[in-house]
Amino acid sequence: MLTGEGGALGNENNERTMKTIGYAAQSAGDKLEPYHFERRELRPNDVAIEILYCGVCHSDLHQVRNDWGIGLFPMVPGHEIVGKVIGVGNEVTLYKEGDKVAVGCMVDSCQECDQCHGGEEQYCREGMTPTYAGNDRITEELTQGGYSKHVVVREEFVLSIPDNLDLSRAAPLLCAGITTYSPLRTWHVGPGSRVAVIGLGGLGHMAVKLAVGMGAEVTVIGRTDSKREDAMELGADAYLISSDETAMQVAEAGFDLIIDTVPVKHDLTPYLSLLDIDGSLVIVGQIGPLDETNTMPMIFGRRRVAGSLIGGIAETQELLNFCGRKNILPECEIIKMDEINEAFDRMERSDVRYRFVIDMSSLEG
Repeated sequence: MLTGEGGALGNENNERTMKTIGYAAQSAGDKLEPYHFERRELRPNDVAIEILYCGVCHSDLHQVRNDWGIGLFPMVPGHEIVGKVIGVGNEVTLYKEGDKVAVGCMVDSCQECDQCHGGEEQYCREGMTPTYAGNDRITEELTQGGYSKHVVVREEFVLSIPDNLDLSRAAPLLCAGITTYSPLRTWHVGPGSRVAVIGLGGLGHMAVKLAVGMGAEVTVIGRTDSKREDAMELGADAYLISSDETAMQVAEAGFDLIIDTVPVKHDLTPYLSLLDIDGSLVIVGQIGPLDETNTMPMIFGRRRVAGSLIGGIAETQELLNFCGRKNILPECEIIKMDEINEAFDRMERSDVRYRFVIDMSSLEG
């Protein structure tokens, strides 16, 4: 029998299932409460993981409230997972018991389409399987996330953590990190690139750190001056107040790429003229409607508005390795599992700098 703290792989009926515990919302808008459930039996290509830390993403709050209308309940959120391997299937070759590993926003895909073969499983033609609030590709059972003691994941979707990264701070790299890293890589950011980041929250502060690490000249754009000092401490070169019309005019045509991390409906028009010719504004925050946008700056500057999801597995591993080399980690506040509902309330008020991470040792079985 393979065992892990708070649960076991196998039971007295000799079934190879893992009894575990997490925090779940039973229906849309419910508070998260303790929830006992079982992980699936270990398949030949599966890795069983004891979760050590799990990041708290703003999308977890959206999902629990079913803001996007795609929630499946009961729901155990969490897709920023760091843990250690406690068991492997007999066909697994990349991992062994005791390895420190990570799991991000997806746990499976068809592995056959052009997107999967191209290393972009997040855009799988058949739809990738999300870490939670999705359906297992084989059994169709509900996937449950990282606000729990254990998870079982297909080997191809497990990632390695560089030895030098602080495990207690690494978890948000699996969503906030890759969500901002992917567009920076797609638009070829490097030394000499002029990058602006709208919003300095969980996503925004990672965009700043990563762009700085790539050698870009980085400007943070905020509605007020309140986060100027934070932006400078994170490595930004400049701070631009979007409500200052004069400053915005001076900054026109000053950026090659703008990463928009604002997670609510807003107007893109004021930011489009900040792009140089052929520049791109990439939306990574808001999923849903935007305010009406004036297309004139786009047409007269051959400027683009694009969207970006997370990255594929290979790109996510590239991110982790990059952060290991550069010692880039998110700014985190560590919380206990039973503080998650308060953390959700604080996150909605933007009362966190800049990411909550749950210490899963606080979840008792």
